[in-house]
Amino acid sequence: MPDLPQAAAAFSYRGRLAPSPTGWLHIGHARTFWTAYQRCLAARGRLVLRNEDLDASRARPEYEQAMIEDLRWLGIRWDEGPDCVGASGPYAQSQREHRHRLAFERLRRDGWVYPCRCTRKDIQAAVAAPHPGDEEAIYPGFCRGLRIEEIGDVAPAWRFRVPEAQAVSFVDGGFGPQSFVAGRDFGDFVVWRKDDHPAYQLAVVVDDAEMGITEVVRGADLLLSTARQLLIYRALGLEPPAFYHCPLVLDDQGRRLAKRHDSLSIRTLRTAGRSPESIRG
Repeated sequence: MPDLPQAAAAFSYRGRLAPSPTGWLHIGHARTFWTAYQRCLAARGRLVLRNEDLDASRARPEYEQAMIEDLRWLGIRWDEGPDCVGASGPYAQSQREHRHRLAFERLRRDGWVYPCRCTRKDIQAAVAAPHPGDEEAIYPGFCRGLRIEEIGDVAPAWRFRVPEAQAVSFVDGGFGPQSFVAGRDFGDFVVWRKDDHPAYQLAVVVDDAEMGITEVVRGADLLLSTARQLLIYRALGLEPPAFYHCPLVLDDQGRRLAKRHDSLSIRTLRTAGRSPESIRG
């Protein structure tokens, strides 16, 4: 991985905000990003804004612009990234695909990944046990023994081969000690998609490592993803950052907020006259 710019290397703490421009930011985003901002201020560090626009089918310029406006309205300031005067950004994940591809080729060369022709429907049909929330079903391993020459004309996804029954443990800044068992809590996961673009799990590891992020602050729904990403860090020989997961904000039905909750979007609440302080609190 390349060395950090001299200005960035002077900061022992580097945090990041990493929203996706696929909808309006909501209260849950606001409180997580405010926590990230406050932790960076307390550490006298540097905060990076990264536009995670890998999902080209859903990303919209209007959401990206609203994201920047809403973060500034909340009182959050960043040092690098989109719309930052004098910064070394903008950082758009979609513009970094050549870096993601290099990491993928290294994983492929070292035998960490394999081609998979299974569809989501194939996997769901084979898995009887339910899986919680938005978590994907544990992959049954149908393609684990396949070589690329055996795939045929189907464009494959590429899955990371997790070490069966191995515990992946870390101490989270928000939730304390965490441990997930590969093959039980999560299975082989996609790092390169069938449309020949990087998947989230790989892209976020590469970007956080190359941007020198020392602490990742995000929602508790990504605790399990942390275990997956730690395996990628290990496979690429990279030092992982610290992690701090925030409690989720739930709606009145006890479900975590999503971008479909338009009534709780920052944009809607701003229009209704809510103050930044009321949302941050």
